[in-house]
Formats: sequence, structure tokens, C-alpha cells
Amino acid sequence: MTPRFLVVGAGIAGLATAVALQRRGHRVTVLEARTDTSSGAGISLWPNALAALDVIGLGDAVRAAGGRVTGGAVRWSDGSWLRRPTPDRMVIALGEPLVVVRRAELARLLTDALDAGTVEFGSAVSELTYTATGVRVGLSDGSVREAEAIVGADGVGSLVARHLNGPLRHRYTGYTAWRGVAAYALDPELAGETLGVGTEFGHVPLGPDHTYWFGAERRPEGTASPGGELAHVREKYRTWAAPIPDILAATAPHDVLRNDLHDRDAARQWARGPVVLVGDAAHPMRPHLGQGGCQGLEDAATLAHCVGHGADLPAAFARYAAFRRPRTRALAAQSRLVGRVVNVRPALLGAAAMRASALLPEAVVTRHLASIAGRRAFVLP
Repeated sequence: MTPRFLVVGAGIAGLATAVALQRRGHRVTVLEARTDTSSGAGISLWPNALAALDVIGLGDAVRAAGGRVTGGAVRWSDGSWLRRPTPDRMVIALGEPLVVVRRAELARLLTDALDAGTVEFGSAVSELTYTATGVRVGLSDGSVREAEAIVGADGVGSLVARHLNGPLRHRYTGYTAWRGVAAYALDPELAGETLGVGTEFGHVPLGPDHTYWFGAERRPEGTASPGGELAHVREKYRTWAAPIPDILAATAPHDVLRNDLHDRDAARQWARGPVVLVGDAAHPMRPHLGQGGCQGLEDAATLAHCVGHGADLPAAFARYAAFRRPRTRALAAQSRLVGRVVNVRPALLGAAAMRASALLPEAVVTRHLASIAGRRAFVLP
């Protein structure tokens, strides 16, 4: 039977969109170019994303799979406190704790929620054309698929986004990020971020016995570390306050990922006729607010909601795009600004700005955080 929807891409946004549509009774096939999608360290799911997962029907399963952050500490590299919140700060401000899960586990939970055979791996889409009844896609193996509609969830390099928008600028931000998982039980009071001159280091619990961490620094694009990425990161943060050296000492080399961070223009057009974008394909974000994956989950729940309130798919897609674009545009801009402050040159200027942020009243900080990531920040049209 011809599927009503073809979802291009089996990342978090694509899988969540497929789950949300299937649970509303729609026929869905997911086409994924890769044959191995197991890479990835951890992902922080803020309460806005958990609210979206509740709409999709997977919120409780995801909460049970990860570690929780209730405070959100911020320190300087010498261990001095920039912001030492109460233990339940996030619960009060955002409605519930932030949950941190392994990306592979989140992908498994989403995949397991789909009908068997929904995801077809090794299916790379090479072209897209409109038909009288919907859309046709050509695959790299020469085969052809048709559906009533296409959902482009194929990431920053999205073919579907280029189909709708033409070329989209893709540029290096000037800094590199490392992510890893350590066999280390983190003190809940220290869960959050530690800042330094021209760099930052995040550390949050990934369950009771593991810690998800990330670090970033300004360096030329494509620069490999001669002694290995983990050795480089250990040396870089060697003199930083505990528990950072201990976290890195408890990390295995195969649990470390290094990625140069890139910006891409947001898609000017998210939807046209039977074609629509979700996640990074529509609105790539730098990682500084932790909202990239979270916004993809919001997209998934919102798109399925709009489709469920009308049989006219182009109209439903247009309504979804008009509703989601203002929020994602604002968050992408804020995330870009944070990245520029952290990596400004000379680095001491960025350090001064980060230290000054500690002078903001707690009520101002939590109110702004709630507008971004609180449960009530996610709303449906």
C-alpha cells in the first residue's frame, strides 16, 4: 500500500514525526540513507521537549531512560561559583527536571514505537518531483517511491530543504565541540556548566553511574589532535576544578566524538504543497541553548497536530510552518549570540561577559529560561 507520508531521515526529528503521524492513524515510511545510526553521545531534553514527547505518547518512557538535572549550576574554571542555584531550581522554574539520555537510547525508544518495517535503512533520496497525486522521490539505487506528502527531516545538509529553497549557505562557526560519556557518578549539585577563557565544559548525569559531558574551543576547521581527541581534551582541562579531570579520566576513547560546528541558513520556505521540513532541515541551531533536538521534537508534535485538524495536507503544512517559524528563529538567534560571546576575540572579552552574566538576578535568568525551555513554552496551535 502506498504510504501517505514519506519521511526523509531517521534522526530524532524524523523518527518522532513518524511516531506522531502513525499514532494518528497515518501510513508512514521513513527513508534513511545511513545503514548505521548508532553514533552520538547524549542529548539534553528540556521540559519543553518532554511536553512534546508527552503529546506524542513517549514522555514517561524517555524520562525513565535518563538522568535528571534539577538545579543547573554554573562555575568558573577555578571552581568558584557563578550561579549556585537551589537544588530544585529547574523544577520550580520549568515545571520538571531536565532529562539527559543517550541519543542511541532515544532513537531506540522512537523506533520501537513505530510499526515494524517503517524505517528503511540504506535508502538515500537523490531527487524529488511533484506528481498529480503527491510527490515522487528517486533513490540512489534507481528505485522510485511515491506518497501523498514528503517530510524533510534530513538534517543540516537537507536535500528536501534545497528543493524548497535552492542553495543554503553552510559555514564553519570557528569552533569545535567534543562530546563524551564517562563512567562517573556526578554529584547532582555540580550538574551544569563550567566556564573558562574562550571555552566551556558541560557535565550532566546520564543515569546514576554515568556522566554526559561536552567541551568546545576555537580552532581551525578540520584540525585533528595528533595524540587523539581524548588526550587533547584531558590536557586542555587538566587544571580545571574537580570533577572535570576525573570525568575525563573515566572516559574511554571510543566514547568521545569530535565535531566542527557549522551554521547553515535557516530555510526561508518550510513548506510548499505536499512538501514540509522539520528539525535541522528547517532551522539548524548552534548547541549553546541545548534546543536543537528539543525543537525537532516540538516540530514533530506540532506537525502531526496540524495534520490531524484538516485533510488538506498543503494547508496543514503551511499552518505548521507559520506557527513554528517565529519560535525557532528566535532560539537560533539567541544560540548564535551565546556562541559568539563564548568565542569572541580577544578571549578575555568573552570571559568578562560570561562572568558578568552571573550578576543578573536569578528571577530574570529563570524567567528567560522558562520562556525557552519550560513545559509551558511548548504550545500547540
